Amino acid sequence: MKTKSSAKKRFKVTGSGKIKRKHAFKSHILTKKSKKRKLALTHSALVHQSDVKSVKEQLRII
Repeated sequence: MKTKSSAKKRFKVTGSGKIKRKHAFKSHILTKKSKKRKLALTHSALVHQSDVKSVKEQLRII
């Protein structure tokens, strides 16, 4: 089965098997957001435990 193309573009699997994602709200209307907020959104995060199964299914990891 093919991998979902949208998921392939949005998620990466780490060496330990966790799934990395990027933060939302960092693409436009940045003038009203504080520097601290924009910097925090720059860093990657991990997918929440309740969503991991769904994302793995989309990536066809399971």
